[in-house]
Amino acid sequence: MPTIDDIRDAATRLRDVACITPLLESAAINARTGGRVLLKCEMFQPMGAFKIRGAWNRISRLPDRERARGIVTHSSGNHAQAAALAAQRLGIDATIVMPSDAPDIKIERTRSFGANIVTCSREGGAREQVAAEIMDRTGAVLIHPYDHPDVVAGQGTVGLEVVAQCRELDIDVDIAVVPCSGGGLIAGTSLALHASWPDAEIHAAEPDGFDDTRRSLLSGKRETNAAGATSICDALLVSTPGELTFDINRKHLAGAASVSDSEVRAAMKTAFSDARLVTEPGGATGLATILAGKIDIVGKTACVILSGGNVDPDLFADIISGPGSVNRESA
Repeated sequence: MPTIDDIRDAATRLRDVACITPLLESAAINARTGGRVLLKCEMFQPMGAFKIRGAWNRISRLPDRERARGIVTHSSGNHAQAAALAAQRLGIDATIVMPSDAPDIKIERTRSFGANIVTCSREGGAREQVAAEIMDRTGAVLIHPYDHPDVVAGQGTVGLEVVAQCRELDIDVDIAVVPCSGGGLIAGTSLALHASWPDAEIHAAEPDGFDDTRRSLLSGKRETNAAGATSICDALLVSTPGELTFDINRKHLAGAASVSDSEVRAAMKTAFSDARLVTEPGGATGLATILAGKIDIVGKTACVILSGGNVDPDLFADIISGPGSVNRESA
């Protein structure tokens, strides 16, 4: 189980790799929600998403004998890019298993970092199975995208930065809303935030049809999403929470909410129009939950993690030229 000291150690390790992303505020978004919204902008990381934090913290700790074997991982795109970038900088061979329907921009950027890409179906745990076969055949070290203590600690540096930035501004956070799939980002962030604000409410944001964390929190056990569900949020389509991450999240989360594709589109458009920020669909789910009134922040200070900005250009152009944004009255 990672601790706050593990997160602080990860921050030291990441000092020359990840950047300290800005914490921004938009008066227009505050007016829409009735609260004070602080946007943690992870799209400004070197590969456009928070994943570099966990990938580097995990891969950079590998001993030489494991580095020589190479790494293998599975990802829809952001962890793929992060692992490929980390491996390239460390001189490690990397094989990345990606779903064949992953956005072209994520596949091509992963390839640009020198990784060998193997594509497969998104359904039925195919990525995990293919990665396991490669690991067995080649001896490569598996770098899990979320369910490992080093990965969780690396992602927790997001929360560590939020605390430091808010203290500089003399702000205490009442609510944090974090995009959630396998649960690594919100697990690490919740550990970091609760070390300073034990009473802060931390909520997961998920796409409709992929609300496994929401249902798992209610039942007390790891739930699995129904087969055949689809969502615009390609980065958040894991079928069930991780074992380690759920063990952390069941203790730290106040709840979870899910949002529709139309609500995510509206949030992406609002982020661009009101704050000039480019987000990918999965990265905008937290903002979507509060704009749609699914998590009430009226009169409160909320930190919303915008987890990435690796969006297909044509999709983004279609979204920002589409109909208006969601607000509390129209949701």
